[in-house]
Amino acid sequence: MVIPFDEHIDGHIYIRTFSSDVDVNELKWHFDEEDRIIESTSETDWRFQFDNKLPHLISDRIHIPKGEWHRIIKGTGNLELRVKKMS
Repeated sequence: MVIPFDEHIDGHIYIRTFSSDVDVNELKWHFDEEDRIIESTSETDWRFQFDNKLPHLISDRIHIPKGEWHRIIKGTGNLELRVKKMS
């Protein structure tokens, strides 16, 4: 499985970097096996979208429940996210 980001782990936090060069076709709808909380490490125009909801800027913490379909929508520049998996 090819993932559209680079990742490293800092304690219990996953730091994911989506490159400005990522192909939008790699940013697919998906769901996760555990609840997660994500937040951008800086201001960005990238967007987040839950299924059947309008996309919104990634400006605050976002809680993603287990099994909830969602996707990231490409903006300009790189996107760096802090991801906390709630097992």
